[in-house]
Amino acid sequence: MSDMSYDFSEVNSTMQKYVDREILAGVSTAVLAGRELVHLHCSGWADRENGIALREDHLFRVFSNTKLVTSIAILLLMEDGRLGLDDPVEDYLPQLGRRRVLRQGATSLDDTEPARSSITIRQLLNHTSGLSYGLLDHGSLMYKAYNERKVLNAFQTLAEMMDVLEELPLSFHPGEAWEYSIASDVLARVVEVVSGRNFEQFIRLRIFNPLGMDDTGFYVSERDLGRLTAYYGGSDPANVLQRGLRRLDKSPYPGAFTMPVVRLSGGGGLVSSLHDMLALMRSLMPDGDTIMQPGTIHLMMQNHLPHGMGIRFPGVGDVPGKGFGLGGAVTLQASSIDPPGSEGEFEWGGIAGTHWWISPSHNIAGILMTQRLMSFWHPFSFDFKRQAYAALGIR
Repeated sequence: MSDMSYDFSEVNSTMQKYVDREILAGVSTAVLAGRELVHLHCSGWADRENGIALREDHLFRVFSNTKLVTSIAILLLMEDGRLGLDDPVEDYLPQLGRRRVLRQGATSLDDTEPARSSITIRQLLNHTSGLSYGLLDHGSLMYKAYNERKVLNAFQTLAEMMDVLEELPLSFHPGEAWEYSIASDVLARVVEVVSGRNFEQFIRLRIFNPLGMDDTGFYVSERDLGRLTAYYGGSDPANVLQRGLRRLDKSPYPGAFTMPVVRLSGGGGLVSSLHDMLALMRSLMPDGDTIMQPGTIHLMMQNHLPHGMGIRFPGVGDVPGKGFGLGGAVTLQASSIDPPGSEGEFEWGGIAGTHWWISPSHNIAGILMTQRLMSFWHPFSFDFKRQAYAALGIR
């Protein structure tokens, strides 16, 4: 840890308040100034019911933090000259060629028109491909279709997923809108086809091993099960600040993350630790060992959405001031909940409340690890970030 006199006591007390109010069971936070660890703190419990305090070595279901790893894998293949960002995806996955697109206002999956263009690798990275997810847009035609056909199926390989997607139309013409989607799982399959290795082998060889990320993988081995943090949901899904937690032992399905699965999900399949996420963040900071070229890292953190296009979530609506890079959101303009001075920040997180962010202009990064269902865009993550920026003297 640095001996510089940063004061993160406000971060610690705020995180403790979320634990005391039973909004979080436990939460770990860490901050890098350059590559130097200047803050690391654990509050609360890894397992409330059994009185196990949260430690630095606990393991978390990181869900969509996985997307950053997948994006890096694709960019490594780009650096190898094996693929280009504007390649049509059917060069690698023929099932996604000759797409049909739902017509505006369609009430059935048959009401489609031919896609005006191919999906590109870049559009998969920035979620403008036209693919859907079947996660957040409850009640929509595509939500129903993705769930009926079990697109998100842990017991089906990435190759088999492509055959399911082949039958489904796109929500919109590629490049014409932004929708959070299964694109990162599709990219994981691209990695397999291009590299000739399964997705897990590739990311272990090219990302985890070089960075010493020994705690990260698609399931927790039996000897490490004691380090897996318990998973909780809020007592009232409609009110994210309602006190009370309920334990989720079978989410997203019985045995999840505790046994090998055939779906190597590039969108949400990994388990990781605070220290491994810090290693990943360090690899994206200048002045040290990186696994990607500086120009690639810079490219990754730029906004790749067309001018005037932003990001939005069903039930949340437009997220002001954000664009999207190659694997994370980019702050174009700080909103009322963002820290002052956060323009240019690159960030994302997972549905269970794990978050990461990097500010290239200030050369800082932050990690927050917790396990609360549906807490991706939650007040605690913005509180942490604002207070971390302030502690670093950025106002």
